[in-house]
Amino acid sequence: MDTQLQLKTKFKVSSADTDMFARLKISALANYLIQAAIESAESLGFGLSHLRKDHLFWVLNRLTIEVYHHPKWNDTIEVETWPKSIERIFFMRDFIVRDKNNRIIAKANSAWLAIDLESKRPSTFSADKAKYFTKLKELYALDYSPLKLDASDGQAIKTIAPTYFDIDLNKHVTSTRYIDWMMDHFSFEHHKNNYPKHLSINFLKETMLSDELLLCHKDISNEHYFEGLNKQQNKPAFRGKIIF
Repeated sequence: MDTQLQLKTKFKVSSADTDMFARLKISALANYLIQAAIESAESLGFGLSHLRKDHLFWVLNRLTIEVYHHPKWNDTIEVETWPKSIERIFFMRDFIVRDKNNRIIAKANSAWLAIDLESKRPSTFSADKAKYFTKLKELYALDYSPLKLDASDGQAIKTIAPTYFDIDLNKHVTSTRYIDWMMDHFSFEHHKNNYPKHLSINFLKETMLSDELLLCHKDISNEHYFEGLNKQQNKPAFRGKIIF
């Protein structure tokens, strides 16, 4: 086990991760954060291979990102991440993203759940293991917790039926696809002239290949709120907030 709690991972922005204006997609940035978190957890002994021994797996519950400068194609960026604290059943993790000149271009924080494989209920770790999640509790990327989003009572805009490549190895819709579904709501002209400066997303219920989501949207003073309602179960699968 590597006890270095702050991990730095470099990513080179590929064309596959950019939009038509060569800007890093916000969903791709979220994916870099998730991949850095996975690598950090593995190095600290809390990765997927380790959790399986305890019949657990990680689930991302909340993610908030603030973007100050957007990376572009061929840029190399560095994601620094660390486990920050434990808040009730949530394992908190923070991120700082820097460009090649060490300029901070984004900050983020997140809340994760350790889920029991059999009961599908949140679980925890022994005190000996849990100590690694609280050693840096005074080190913040953002000075607030990842946002918990309320129902927004938005207008239904379309029905989404997940397809094969929306599904990840856990056999449910991968986290970043929800972000793409929200971003697809905006017009070409809007994307041309704007880039997200804030993204928050809450993952409430997994979406399977056979499910359908009713995507709803509400604009409140240029703050865009989304909710994806599972049509079969009539329950929200996710909620999101985007500010440009």
